[in-house]
Amino acid sequence: MITYNPKDWGHLIFAFHRSDTFRALLPGMLALGVYTALLAWLENDVLHLTSKNSTLVHSLVGFVLSMMLIFRTNTAYDRWWEGRRLWGSFVNNSRNLAFKLNAFLPESAGSERTLFRTLIHNFVIAAKEHLRDGVDIHHLSSVGPYDTTFYAKHSHVPNQVAKALFGEINRLYASGCISGDQLILLNAELQSFAENLGACERIKKTPIPYAYSLFLKKIIFLYVFTMPIGFVLDFSYWAIPAVALVFYAFASIELIAEEIEDPFGTHANDLPTDAIVETIRGNLAEIL
Repeated sequence: MITYNPKDWGHLIFAFHRSDTFRALLPGMLALGVYTALLAWLENDVLHLTSKNSTLVHSLVGFVLSMMLIFRTNTAYDRWWEGRRLWGSFVNNSRNLAFKLNAFLPESAGSERTLFRTLIHNFVIAAKEHLRDGVDIHHLSSVGPYDTTFYAKHSHVPNQVAKALFGEINRLYASGCISGDQLILLNAELQSFAENLGACERIKKTPIPYAYSLFLKKIIFLYVFTMPIGFVLDFSYWAIPAVALVFYAFASIELIAEEIEDPFGTHANDLPTDAIVETIRGNLAEIL
């Protein structure tokens, strides 16, 4: 995720980051400019056509298309923001679980503290990578009986780590180290880990319906590539920058929505999950 100053207008206006949609759309804008120039030459200089409300239809369709793109953007941003809330919950739940374990465990239980600190950190690492391209078990720290062999038993690594956490908490209860009431208090935090991950998986595995995405892309294409037919009659060669600007505006909204609707990756506008995991690691080291 890019960190920036939203008040620095000068920098933001003239900055061209590699994630900027202008870079991605520049070839299409140039091709559209050539296409518009050819139409302007053909209609104005060869056929000598005259205009009569030639842009009226596109003005009406443009309004409808704008409403659709607003809905598309809002839907994508809702998914991005829900993902951020869920990862904020990971931070809070990790802290709460660490606070409770720190209070319940005796000062002499240094190995137990290391065990839980490592398992909690492993869970958020596994959750982060699970929501990307898959978990590399070598990124997880080995502690006690929980090593790469244990994590490699099943494909859903976060479930393996959660199983280890539940098992160790139950072992504390069975050995009399914590009471039943304390077990109930710890269970709420452990359960929230599974619920948060499930909610993230719902966002990850449920993209915008295919028919809707396909229809919107077709409408943008048809709108932009039929737009020069009428606009060159009213604006002549000035239609070239006008059509390119409209294409840039509409296509950029769709590209941004595509990127943020799955917010758990490594793109510039995705959630800062790497930084969040490091925050959790630092908090666990301080508390436990």
